[in-house]
Amino acid sequence: MATLTIQPGAVAQITLNRPEVRNAFNDEVITELTTAFTELGQNNEVRTIVLAASGPAFCAGADLNWMRRMADYSHAENLLDAAQLAEMLRVIYTCPKPTVARIQGDVYAGGMGLVAACDMAVSVDSANYCLSEVKLGLYPATISPYVIRAMGARAAHRYFLTAERFDSVEALRIGFVHAVVSAEQLDAKVDELTKALVSASPHALQKCKTLLHEVAGETIDAALIARTVEGIASIRASAQGKEGVQSFLQKRKPGWLLS
Repeated sequence: MATLTIQPGAVAQITLNRPEVRNAFNDEVITELTTAFTELGQNNEVRTIVLAASGPAFCAGADLNWMRRMADYSHAENLLDAAQLAEMLRVIYTCPKPTVARIQGDVYAGGMGLVAACDMAVSVDSANYCLSEVKLGLYPATISPYVIRAMGARAAHRYFLTAERFDSVEALRIGFVHAVVSAEQLDAKVDELTKALVSASPHALQKCKTLLHEVAGETIDAALIARTVEGIASIRASAQGKEGVQSFLQKRKPGWLLS
């Protein structure tokens, strides 16, 4: 069975397809996810990407058989292995297309990194979350840049250190997910988000993602202000910027909705 299922289209979907191991990832899954997000991110027909999973769990983190192999790795081998995981997360986080995590079940350890690397996340109300690494004598180093950004430093201090399991209500409260719904409402909520994304300017969305990465957490100084001034001036002069404003003034649909 393939580790991933990829459904192309304007709303493309990548589905983790290892339900027998709770969609835990290994080196093969990491390589395939990196390739899938790279290729879909460069595909002009794709407007947004949904990351989903099959079976009862979204992702349980690292595959046990992979962890057994890693137990005998040298430091150099561990460095290479961790670098591949870090590259996968970077590719998802910097994907030029908006990304939505469709969370139908539990999310543990490295799976938290997958969710955090996506732009937004919708969770079923029955899902549980856990950063369990310290219980194994490890810590969530590779996923930390993304998870801390997603849940905030204060919440991360608690859940990184205690390895407590928390529910979807808490995940919503701390901002790790954007919506919590019943299993029956999950697809409708994801569709609501993807329809909003598909209706927006593809060029503006790509530039907006870059803006978010560059501005979040930065000091508001002259250099940052200058970058934002240059950014709005450039996008106003772009083809889609002009088309968007003109279509609004002329009370018609913009060209990217007609293509």
